Amino acid sequence: MAAFVARYANAFLDVVTEAKLDTAAIDRQLTDFLATWEGSRELRDFFGNPAIPATQKVRFLDTLNEKLEMRKELRNLIAVMIDNDRIGQVSEVAAAYRSLLQERMGIRPAEIITARALTPDEREALTAEVGKLAGARIDARFTQDASILGGTVVRVGSTVYDGSVRGRLERLRETLTEG
Repeated sequence: MAAFVARYANAFLDVVTEAKLDTAAIDRQLTDFLATWEGSRELRDFFGNPAIPATQKVRFLDTLNEKLEMRKELRNLIAVMIDNDRIGQVSEVAAAYRSLLQERMGIRPAEIITARALTPDEREALTAEVGKLAGARIDARFTQDASILGGTVVRVGSTVYDGSVRGRLERLRETLTEG
């Protein structure tokens, strides 16, 4: 991650925190802007065009904002990024902001890999157990991988908990070949 991405994300998080803004509402507005941004090549080309003055780009942002209805703090973040010719990295700044927000709220992202699809109840129970294991609230992302044969592999940060059948077989093989 570029250093300026972290600076923008930290500064925006500070603004959101100090103003005691509804982070869920900000997240929805950010998602709406990013969907518009990602969905329109013309929009990205317009904002990325160095021949168009930043003031004209910000005026267009304000026109766009009449439909998106972003809070002024989010609009100002995007306007500053336009002024500093950083709007092309808006998705990176948004991802960094969301990561910092989760960290500040005590939520840790986790990847949970299972061999089969889980029911909503199983997902909820597994997320709760991973939260206890990690000592934090968990934002779980579930994926399936039949190659693990059974069980679960969990990644929380740089820590991997391998409770898969494949992992157990590999550990058993290592133990048997050592002795």
